[in-house]
Amino acid sequence: MACRGVGWLAKRYLGQPQVVGEMIAGVILGPSLLGLFAPDIQGLLFPKESQGVLFVGAQFGVGLYMFLVGLGFRSDHFRANVGSAAAVSLSGMAAPFLLAILITPWLVSHGLFNERLTLPQATLFMGACIAITAFPMLARIIHERGLSGTPLGTLSLSAGAIDDAGAWAVLAIVLATFGDGPMVAVKAIGGGGAFAIFMLTLGPKLLAPLGRRAERMGRVDHTTLGIVLILFLLCAWAMDAAGIHAVFGGFLLGCVMPRGVLSTELRKQLEPFAVVVLLPMFFTYSGLHTQLTLVDNWELALVTVAILGASILAKGGACWAAARLTGQDNATAMGIGALMNARGLMELIIINIGLQKGIIGPALFSIMVLMAIITTLMASPLFELVYGRKARARGELGELKDQDSDVAELREAR
Repeated sequence: MACRGVGWLAKRYLGQPQVVGEMIAGVILGPSLLGLFAPDIQGLLFPKESQGVLFVGAQFGVGLYMFLVGLGFRSDHFRANVGSAAAVSLSGMAAPFLLAILITPWLVSHGLFNERLTLPQATLFMGACIAITAFPMLARIIHERGLSGTPLGTLSLSAGAIDDAGAWAVLAIVLATFGDGPMVAVKAIGGGGAFAIFMLTLGPKLLAPLGRRAERMGRVDHTTLGIVLILFLLCAWAMDAAGIHAVFGGFLLGCVMPRGVLSTELRKQLEPFAVVVLLPMFFTYSGLHTQLTLVDNWELALVTVAILGASILAKGGACWAAARLTGQDNATAMGIGALMNARGLMELIIINIGLQKGIIGPALFSIMVLMAIITTLMASPLFELVYGRKARARGELGELKDQDSDVAELREAR
């Protein structure tokens, strides 16, 4: 109820995507607000016994959501405008990691990372957190604004996809090396890499019969849906067993699923439950572990400001500069920088993994949640300011649509 309500308010009065309000709702339900002013009510709503249930629902939800993200992943975005996309993506990765090299020793000195973590591991994790892009939200904004076929839309989606793939790869390396000895790392890197290669090479061929079945029937029946969900759980288990994380398995499966009736119908059947029921559990679980009250001194406040400023400068600034150097006009380059700077749900997934694996502590987790919310809140209004008005004046940008209008248009077309 909190996620739907705050999400509606954010969309209605702030012009933000629903997911931004849901992120804020999770923090409101946690110790930062509800637990601070009404601890008895929060304890009644979320007793300790419920944490295990929330954790399982959150992991299942975010894994299923990443499967849906994989279903929407388009390889043609890599082939289009690949030079500029690679430049923007590499800049959006290199600058955050350079800044991570500078600030991570300072963060380690404040005890914000696990003591067992080496400085290179902490630096890689911090770099991945700053470099990540809210790829699903970026794709949603581009679709809502009617920019899918424009240079800005193609370039942003291409760079965002490459960016996130690189950040997830770095995170996988950190998780693989942060274990009990070298064999754990070998198992994670070797097993996870072998599974990824298997899925990307043989997966499409093995899954092709499911696509043909869906095309022949014109729909996805219960048997096909059951097979897909079984495969999703097996892929999630395989990556988790390798020592990486379950979300990688779901995302890989989504990427190699046959496109057409199968992918369209799977999204239609799974997305409502995943987005309306399961993802709020993830936001709530994250919010219950976000304690903004831990930032209770000037040193941690300075750390928060430094991380936020470094994240905006490194990501948005670097992507803007790379787009300009590859021949984009200033408005397009600034629009790309504004979109690429958003962290959104992807950031929450990474830092939740870090907290779950014991890489970071509650204080840094809370700071990074704040950074994710602020940079995501910035995306839509900043994009409108630097690109939207000029593009609309030239007739290149449509009015903002929400998901309900998309459904209505689709029904009318049918």
